Amino acid sequence: MHVWLPGCTREAGLKTLLRRGAILGLVFALIGFLAAGVGLVPVAASSGHWALTDWFLHFTMRQSVQIRALRIEPPPDYAQAAQVHKGAGHYATSCAVCHGAPGSAAWGSMRHMTPPPPNLSPRIGAWEAEELFWIVRHGIKFTGMPAWPSARRDDEVWAMVGFLQQLPALSPEAYMALTTAPDAESPAARAIDEPLRGIIATCAICHRFDGSGGGGGAFPRLTGQTREYLTGSLDAFAEGRRHSGIMQAVAAGMDADQRRAVGAYYANLPVASTPRQSPSPQTERGRRIASRGLPEKGVPSCAHCHGPMDRRRNPFYPQLAGQFPDYLVLQLRLFKERRRGGTVYTDIMHEVVRRMTEEQMRDVAAYYAFLRP
Repeated sequence: MHVWLPGCTREAGLKTLLRRGAILGLVFALIGFLAAGVGLVPVAASSGHWALTDWFLHFTMRQSVQIRALRIEPPPDYAQAAQVHKGAGHYATSCAVCHGAPGSAAWGSMRHMTPPPPNLSPRIGAWEAEELFWIVRHGIKFTGMPAWPSARRDDEVWAMVGFLQQLPALSPEAYMALTTAPDAESPAARAIDEPLRGIIATCAICHRFDGSGGGGGAFPRLTGQTREYLTGSLDAFAEGRRHSGIMQAVAAGMDADQRRAVGAYYANLPVASTPRQSPSPQTERGRRIASRGLPEKGVPSCAHCHGPMDRRRNPFYPQLAGQFPDYLVLQLRLFKERRRGGTVYTDIMHEVVRRMTEEQMRDVAAYYAFLRP
């Protein structure tokens, strides 16, 4: 049994209630606006949130993330060791300052944010991989958690997810092994003058002081590259012309002189040797593509720009001999999908790679990895 206003039909009563509800809502909205307009709403981080506000924001965040993660599908290789290593390097340089790390707390000032960045280790297990991806990829409003710097590099975001899922089980020693250059105490590293040594120390987390790379192909070898190519790449990262949430954060933190100094440092290092491999059918297929291209598809030879060759190369073209094959395959995929960017020569690679199959890209990468740098 429904009770309506005296003398009203059901329809008229319903309209009256809705009208009064709208008026009441408008009154509360007006009161809220007036309270904000005269400065009564506290916005000081030092005051924290009301318990109800804190609960509501966290409830809204969790529900929003869960619904938006429903259509996300993790790639099969996101938790491989190389991916975890890549995520660890970025976490050490960009995330640990707020969230802390195994064996070290967040910077003191970060604990006075509202809300304070959480210690992630005990919280990661409450989220699925798809939800972690969404959070890292898009960030969270009203928390200081930024979106991933490059919208075109989901592969990097998945590497971070792979690392985050390993974080709760990492001891301080294991974390340091992932995020510290193994040659940090070498004579060559100690010989670098300050302040360049401090800058190179950040690069060396991933690329090492000797430029040999590491992480099972997660990071490229830098030795053997020209100063022009390395500096041009850093400039492209810093300006957003080459897409990488990891490298953009590092390169944008340097000024132009520092980027030139880093490029010159790695270009002047002796070329790191690589283990001698035996040729295989795959490297032979790659050699044929590299030397003659794929004429039937209009793909030119790789060697014309990247060697091996007897004549002098364009200094802005990278040296591929001795590079990690998985790294090369990733770059070719990114070129094919137009998600890499780079210097003014980037469009050349877009046209070349779009006609190549995944197998052909792997063959070429295997061939160049086989060559001694």
